[in-house]
Amino acid sequence: MGVLSGIRVVDFTRVVAGPYCTMLLGDLGAEIIKIEQPGKGDDTRSWGPPFVGGESAYFLSVNRNKKSVCLDLNNEDDLKVVHRLVAESDVMIENFRSGIMERFGLGYEDWRERHPRLIYCSISGYGRSGPYKDRAGYDVIVSAMGGLMGITGTPEGEPVKTGVALTDVITGLYAFSAIQTALYHRERSGQGQRLDVSLLSAELAALINAASNYLVSGEVPQPQGSAHGSIVPYQAFRAADGYIVIGAANDKLFQKLCQALAHPEWASDERFRTNAERVKNREALISLIEDALQAESVATWEPLLAQAGIAVGPVNRMDQVFQDPQVMHSQQVVSLAHPTAGDVRLVGPAVNYSLTPAEITSPPPLLGEHTQEIIQSYRDPSQPGNN
Repeated sequence: MGVLSGIRVVDFTRVVAGPYCTMLLGDLGAEIIKIEQPGKGDDTRSWGPPFVGGESAYFLSVNRNKKSVCLDLNNEDDLKVVHRLVAESDVMIENFRSGIMERFGLGYEDWRERHPRLIYCSISGYGRSGPYKDRAGYDVIVSAMGGLMGITGTPEGEPVKTGVALTDVITGLYAFSAIQTALYHRERSGQGQRLDVSLLSAELAALINAASNYLVSGEVPQPQGSAHGSIVPYQAFRAADGYIVIGAANDKLFQKLCQALAHPEWASDERFRTNAERVKNREALISLIEDALQAESVATWEPLLAQAGIAVGPVNRMDQVFQDPQVMHSQQVVSLAHPTAGDVRLVGPAVNYSLTPAEITSPPPLLGEHTQEIIQSYRDPSQPGNN
């Protein structure tokens, strides 16, 4: 029994941010009822290749522990089922454009008085008000407008997005924590509430030091590849056969790095004695370190530097990631029996709870797999044959 067992969530979200949030709620035992468009479903069902057993790997990555229900909001009978379902649920989450839910009587104001314990979470690209409230907001667009793309990539290079939809994931995490906070508040007060989170607001909050540095200094940060604007050395370096990332984030660690690279004299060099001086003389120091690293392979340097207490790691390809001994030890990769795809390997929950573990109890659902179950449970009992 998960810590959220007994909590029912009506999930009107699709793509990444909302589904990622509800997947995490499902991992903790909440019942997630995913409402999908008949015949089509969540957009990510078609995002591929790769596909396995007719299902896209993209959809499989963020939709475990859910029930899929196909209901057409334009159909009067289906809409009645949805309304009855919302009336008996604890949480409703949606990521439609402004005004869509209100058109079907599913807006927050439609339910605030009728269901005062309902926690109503809206995810949008830019928020429910303001000049951009009606714009569509995909991760890559918001990452560009919100500044993340402006500090990602190489100096003077073309714009580069992150390798995965991090703005979506961050937004999903904010929504996940907000819903849990609202459930805790409801437990104390009996009151539900409205929650609004946008990709833009989540991204701004996640800019941390990049935003703070600009707001404090007025200096516009630029892309620096793998380097760090405020710490040196803290980046990827070329070794004899590949790249290795080294982080010496304070003076003591820098001294250890100098010893491990057989250049203790660097630590007493006036140009490099403090982090501020190392940042000022970045190019000279980076060149010296990289020249030293060229003498040996990544496989040689990694254990040597790690043993010296320095933060270090190789730049792994995805196949190397899942062969890494620490990743294998974590047992975070799980195998699920899927009705059409067979045994599917997925990355499981990130948090280990000592008393209330997160669990994967069901694979990502087929489109409409649970439609009849929900319709039978929430159909109108006043209609003939529905007793």
